[in-house]
Parts: sequence; C-alpha cells; structure tokens
Amino acid sequence: MNGLNVWTVVADIISSTIVFAVPLLLVAMGGMFSERSGIINIALEGIMIIGALMGCLMMRWLDPLVVNGQLGSQLAMLIATLFAGVCGIAFSVLLAFASINLKADQTIGGTALNMLAPALAIVLTWVVQGQGQTTILIPTWSRITEANFGLTLEKGSFIQALFFKNFYLTTILTIILFAAAVILMYKTRFGLRLRSCGEHPQAAASVGINVFKMRYAGVLISGFLGGIGGLAFTLAAGSGFQSSVAGYGFLALAVMIFGNWKPWSILGASLFFALFKVVGAYATTLQKLGTVFNALFGWPDKIGIKEGISSYLWPMLPYIITMILLVLTSKKSRAPKAEGIPYDKGMR
Repeated sequence: MNGLNVWTVVADIISSTIVFAVPLLLVAMGGMFSERSGIINIALEGIMIIGALMGCLMMRWLDPLVVNGQLGSQLAMLIATLFAGVCGIAFSVLLAFASINLKADQTIGGTALNMLAPALAIVLTWVVQGQGQTTILIPTWSRITEANFGLTLEKGSFIQALFFKNFYLTTILTIILFAAAVILMYKTRFGLRLRSCGEHPQAAASVGINVFKMRYAGVLISGFLGGIGGLAFTLAAGSGFQSSVAGYGFLALAVMIFGNWKPWSILGASLFFALFKVVGAYATTLQKLGTVFNALFGWPDKIGIKEGISSYLWPMLPYIITMILLVLTSKKSRAPKAEGIPYDKGMR
C-alpha cells in the first residue's frame, strides 16, 4: 500500500491522541476546580507556560545527574513534573489574590497573567541560556521506552508505536490525578464545600464554610494541574520549549465548557479534541492513505483532499470543531451560578 503500514499509522494516531489529550484533560480539570469554587480562570494559558518553562528548566538542570547515572530518568521526570505543578501554584496565587482579596475583575486579571507569562518565559530563558537562545531542549530520557521495562520491540511495529512511541510519566500521573479529582469533587466534604462556594457562597458561609479559603484552594489546585499540563503539552508537542503552548490553555477552556464542568465529560471532550489535533498533525499521512483508498475503491479525489488545500485545512480542524461545538452546545452548558462574582459577606 505505497509503503504505508496502515496499522502502524492507526497505532500512531491512537498514541498521539492520548498524549495530546493528557494536557487538555489536566488543564481543563484545573479550570473546573477553579470555576467550581467561583473563580473564572482565564489564566490557564499563562499557567501552562510557566509550568512548562520551569519543568523544562528543571530537566535541564537534572540532565547531568541522569547522564552520569546518579539519578534515575523517571525519578528526574517526577521531580520536574512536580516542580512544574508547584510553579503553576505560585503563578496562580497572583490570580487568586487579585480575584479574592482585591475583588478585581477576574477576566482582566487572567488576561494580564496570560500576557505576562510568555514575556517572563523569554526573559528567564535568556537569563539561563544566554540572550537569543529561546528554546529549552527536552532531554531524550524524558520518554518511557521499552528499554525501561527490559523489552526489545521492532521499531515501527504496532505494539511499539501504540505503547512506547509517545509514552511519558505525565500520562501515568494524569490517570492517577483524574481518579483523585473525581473522588475529591464528588466523594468528599471538600468537594461538596467547593461546589457550594461556586453556586451560592452566602449560603455556604451561613453553615460555617470559609468561602475565601475554598476559593483559594480551587485556584491553587487549578495552578498545580495547569503547571503539569503545560509540561505535558511541551513533551507531546516536540523536542523543546519555546515560550508558548500554542493556545492550548484556551482550547482547554473550551474543553471544560464543552464538558459542562464535569470530570467524565471533560475526559471525553479531551479525547475528542485531541483526535482532531492529531488529525491536523497527520495531514500528509492521511492524504497518502486517502490516495490508497481512492485507488482501492475507484473513488478518485473522493476521500483524499488535494495537497494544496489539506496543508492549511487539517491544522485548522481542532479550532473549527471547537467553535462549531461550542455554538451547538452553548444552550445546554450550565456554569456555576456564582462564578466570576466577587464574594461579599454582606450580600444575601
């Protein structure tokens, strides 16, 4: 089939969909915690950038220890991932303080942080690497390979492409964090109190719940997940961090809204949007597969899209689909009633 292994392509698409769904899921869940507490978190893009920056810098600093065998590669990845989450928390404190203590407009505050993050990332990258060097390279040991399990698989085989071509520690951590988020949100008193602060904070305060603390908790959890999500996106996207996450924070906001602020719905939306992201990245391969199917079934130019058009159309798909679905589902979306409204103890 013109040198194409269809099953390998399918395995590539599945594994790539999962690895691109991971940052979407993490960041959208972070937005869910923040907005369920009553704080609109437009700053997810900026939080992702800061998390990716600091996570990549930590990997750069730990690289000599890993290369010399003084530190295990996946232990180093765990340290870098947690550091990215902690830095995401530190950056999100700015939003929490402005929104909760100063009662500033949450949308404007989040937008300001989104503008600050990439500029700060470039400056810090220059400080560490020297002016003009804006890319922080990701070490090759960041990926989990079959060698980590003592296996030897043929490169390009279905199993190798499905499980080990795009396998990172962040995928495993995301599964754990997703399960923890579901339990925390719906099976604990903390989750009930958090949701009550996003629906009717005055009623929550009347039964002794500290609304300020719960909203701080929601934003800080959002920062932790957003920071890890930023590093996860950088690992999925390429070989280095370039002070940007390509608008993935805003796409995560769309996933959160499309998922109606519910973890399981957000999971499905993340996989759905990631699939179209991957379809855009695999435009050339899909074009070739379309040509193969056309030849097999005698459908000239029915499945494949002409090469001059596809190079522009496919990368646009995730964003086109995002706009269409948000328009179609906007009437069914039910945001927390008190999100975006500063809490005032005197209101009833």
